Amino acid sequence: MATVARSIQPDESGTVYHVRAGAEGTVIDVDGFNLFYGKKQALFDITFSVPRGLVCALIGPSGCGKSTLLRCLNRMNDLIDDVTINGDMRIEGHDLYGPGVDVIALRKRMGMVFQKPNPFPMSIFENVVYPLRIDGVRDRNVLEETCERALKGAALWDEAKDRLKESALGLSGGQQQRLCIARAIAADPEVLLMDEPCSALDPIATSKIEELIDELKGRYTIIIVTHNMQQAARVSDNTAFMYLGRLIEFGETEILFTAPKVTKTLDYVTGRFG
Repeated sequence: MATVARSIQPDESGTVYHVRAGAEGTVIDVDGFNLFYGKKQALFDITFSVPRGLVCALIGPSGCGKSTLLRCLNRMNDLIDDVTINGDMRIEGHDLYGPGVDVIALRKRMGMVFQKPNPFPMSIFENVVYPLRIDGVRDRNVLEETCERALKGAALWDEAKDRLKESALGLSGGQQQRLCIARAIAADPEVLLMDEPCSALDPIATSKIEELIDELKGRYTIIIVTHNMQQAARVSDNTAFMYLGRLIEFGETEILFTAPKVTKTLDYVTGRFG
């Protein structure tokens, strides 16, 4: 895939872009997005697009707004009091915050995986098919087919196929996180949002999740928040560097890590701060 130089000079917000494009255009488009907690502004004029089928990493020091931005994409920040936003966020050209948007339907289009595995206290099978259950699906064949498809998609089928009736809480931490990924893709989303999915895992489990991300790429567009710059370099096609609520640089991962265009990015990726 070609590297598309959207801009190598700062735009009005000060962000520099050098983006690796997807073959089929973009899925997520963010334009001039701002977020406030009360009177305190947390995100400032964020503008970027996420190409279809690629992996986009959000990096930056703690408190820079990475997770806040990620949670805006499936409107989880709606649950926090006194949050206001302005600007645009779109999926497939449709406004995420437009009047009449069905937030539940929106969240089905964006599977979410959190920092710590959060399996439900029920069987492995019921964990995976839970999104279908709440939609009223009762056809056993559909549920079984979906469970197998999702577990295979999450590279967990071989380990779990003989344990489907057992509690999900009996799985290892890495297996539980892959189960949560299976649950996320069971609803057949377009986008997978991952908020530091390996932060609670050991190196072996982390390696398996990274391999899984590589396998899922193409079938899903993936946006991953990570504090681990080496992980971002390994798994992502594009990387967004954020600092103090602002998007500083957004570009092809290899370029951003080896030849960033902004001094602040260089300082961060070389460990001078963070």
